[in-house]
Amino acid sequence: MQCSKWSVVGGWIAGVVMASTAAGWSGGTAVAVAAEASWTHWFADGSLEGFTIVSGTATYDIKDGVLTGTTADGSPNTFLATAEPVGDFELTFEVLVDDALNSGVQVRSHLSKEGDPAPAGAKGNKPLPAGRLYGPQCEIAVNGTAGDFWDEARRSNWWSTLTETGAIRTDAAKAAFKKGAWNTYRIVVKGDHYRSWVNEVPTADFHQPHDPEGHIGFQVHGIKQGTGPYTVRWRKVMFRLLD
Repeated sequence: MQCSKWSVVGGWIAGVVMASTAAGWSGGTAVAVAAEASWTHWFADGSLEGFTIVSGTATYDIKDGVLTGTTADGSPNTFLATAEPVGDFELTFEVLVDDALNSGVQVRSHLSKEGDPAPAGAKGNKPLPAGRLYGPQCEIAVNGTAGDFWDEARRSNWWSTLTETGAIRTDAAKAAFKKGAWNTYRIVVKGDHYRSWVNEVPTADFHQPHDPEGHIGFQVHGIKQGTGPYTVRWRKVMFRLLD
C-alpha cells in the first residue's frame, strides 16, 4: 500500500492515496482522486502534523506507524485532536488497549473556549473549562460497551440510549471487542447518520443532528493518581472524506 501525507487545505483535510485498499474497502488511484475515493494513512510517516493535544497531559508518540497514547498520573481525559473540523467521513483503524484502561475516538467534537456557555444539552447545564473537547465518542473498552457512542463531557450518556437505538447493542455487539488483541474499527458518519463496526460486527447505528461537523480526537482516558501508566495503541489508521 502506498500512501501520502495528509494536509489541511482551505479548512478541509485532503489526502491522495495511490493504488490503495483499506480494510477491505476500495481506495483511490492515481487517476481517481475524488474525496470519496481517496484514503489518507494517518501517522504512517511518524508525524503528528495536523493534530494537537488537548484537555489533558497524557503523551502520544509514533513508532513504525503505531500511535501510542500513554496515561499521565492524575491527568484528566486527553485527546490527540485534528486541528481542523471535518464533516462527513469514514475512519478505520486497529486498536489495542490495556485491560485496565478504556479509551475512544471523538468524532465531530468541539473544543470549548473561555467564556463559552454550557453546551446545548449539557448535563447540569454547566460551562466547560477552556480547551475541553466534547461531543460524540466511539468507545474503546473491554467491558462490553465498545463501538457504542458516548456523549463526552456534554450529555454524559450513550447515544444508543438517547436515540432509543439500543437494539443494535446485541450480545454479539457486546462481545465483539477482544481483550489483549488488536481490534478493527470502522466508523462512518454522513449527514446525521452515525454507524460503527468492531471486528465487522455492527455496534452503533443512529441519527442525531446536533453536530454537523467537528474534530476527530484519539483519547487517552484519565486515571487516578498512583495508578498506571497504561497505554492505548492505534495502527493502520485510514481516513477519507465522503461526499
